[in-house]
Amino acid sequence: MTQVNRLSGGLIDRSATLNFSFDGKSYQGYAGDTLASALLANGVRLMGRSFKYHRPRGVLTAGSEEPNALVELRAGGRQEPNTRTTVAEIYDGLTANSQNRWPSLERDFMAINDRFSSFLSAGFYYKTFMWPKAFWEKLYEPIIRKAAGLGSLTGEADPDVYDKGFLHCDLLVIGAGPAGLAAALTAGRAGAQVIIADEDFRLGGRLLSDTGALSDQSGVDWVEQAQAELVSLPNVRVIPRTTVFGAYDHGVYGAVERNADHLIAPAAGKPRQTLWRIYSRRALVATGAIERPIAFENNDRPGVMLAGATRAYANRFATTPAQSVVIFANNDDAHQTARDLIAKGAEVPAVVDIRPNVPCIDGTEVLAGAQIVDTKGRLGLTSVTVRLANGQTRVIPCGALAMSGGWNPNLGLTCHQRGRPVWNEDIHAFVPGQGSQGHPIQGSVHDFPPRYMLVVGTSMSAGRDAIQEEIWPCRPLPQVVAATERAMFPPRLLHGAGLKADFTLSDEQRIRSCFQSIKLY
Repeated sequence: MTQVNRLSGGLIDRSATLNFSFDGKSYQGYAGDTLASALLANGVRLMGRSFKYHRPRGVLTAGSEEPNALVELRAGGRQEPNTRTTVAEIYDGLTANSQNRWPSLERDFMAINDRFSSFLSAGFYYKTFMWPKAFWEKLYEPIIRKAAGLGSLTGEADPDVYDKGFLHCDLLVIGAGPAGLAAALTAGRAGAQVIIADEDFRLGGRLLSDTGALSDQSGVDWVEQAQAELVSLPNVRVIPRTTVFGAYDHGVYGAVERNADHLIAPAAGKPRQTLWRIYSRRALVATGAIERPIAFENNDRPGVMLAGATRAYANRFATTPAQSVVIFANNDDAHQTARDLIAKGAEVPAVVDIRPNVPCIDGTEVLAGAQIVDTKGRLGLTSVTVRLANGQTRVIPCGALAMSGGWNPNLGLTCHQRGRPVWNEDIHAFVPGQGSQGHPIQGSVHDFPPRYMLVVGTSMSAGRDAIQEEIWPCRPLPQVVAATERAMFPPRLLHGAGLKADFTLSDEQRIRSCFQSIKLY
């Protein structure tokens, strides 16, 4: 079985071949793959349909923020709808099915909605189904309810058990990227009781996806060294596959650990998931940042992805979404995606950058001051249309588009205790306000892009500050140097699509029709 888009290298275990199925078709992947990376490696780009217009959807991200590629896993009482392929680990015998389509993913009857999208604007049913009045409960509402929703449950009882528990620590570190690991190391070495939690099944955050060096070693080597030291410390508890979902009074945090979601079934008597209530004297938020897409015509086709996600699939999972990838960006970070893809042997026909002055990249053409205005390809991207700096247009054939509109700090937890985010004009995004929750905030959640040496140094300082009231000794902080970067340009607003529910610029304008929210659909 050929994995047509599989690259060399990566952090997958090629000695452990895993068999799985998607929509009844058999595929193969490797240990360390997610369902998304394994499907991409096998040349599968179409993974779902949008909620409203049933437009074709593919993978957009490489993390838990994925809005498109939602599938049903398993069967019977263990069936789990709306699972993100980007976080679902594959295992031997995994069964996955697409959802929100009939009779098949490729030929979805409800895709006819897209042909009549001009008649199905936000809240259309409040204006359309007004008469006869008696038809609402007997005809209109049942039809709308049947058409709504994404996945479904079988109605069978779940055979698995779930547990809950309580944990206590001096310092809770939320996020195991370079910032979180550095802070946990500092506090752990000093003797503090530390818990470090991360939603991924592997620690390291963006260091797993980038090729940059940290001090005199690669980021991956530094992560492995840090993880080995943390695991060896008796006062440190490392809990991967754990999502911290809530911050409450008096240093209490809620978290869910997915103990056995990566297995075909939990071991006898073992829980599938555990709900933790964590009591911490201090907490450090190092939850990173998520990349912004760019709005343009038909920006939702399968094959249109985020640049950071494309780099993650190439470097961590050794796969590319297509053999030919165009880059579209307004910042320097996305240029590294082009370099990494070229180094891996993928074709990068062009790097389209909104900014007027950007450097050249060996192995590809850089189109400065240009912007992508449209794409082609119904069930998968086939080409992009570029408006050049001189106003002319150019069509570039490609199988994938990696876009980056900058990064937004992942500041959800910092707002749970009335923390108010503030606008940062330099990165065109909201960042946590000073003193959010009364806890230190480090890493990309505070400032992006990550300057790894600086992040590690400041996070070690934060780890030291978090335990400064104690008598535990701390090691000296490393000397670090900040990197420089050209400013990003915000893209001009074009008519684009919101990805999960087909929101468009016209839906935003429905506010003029007295709708308070475009989420009225």
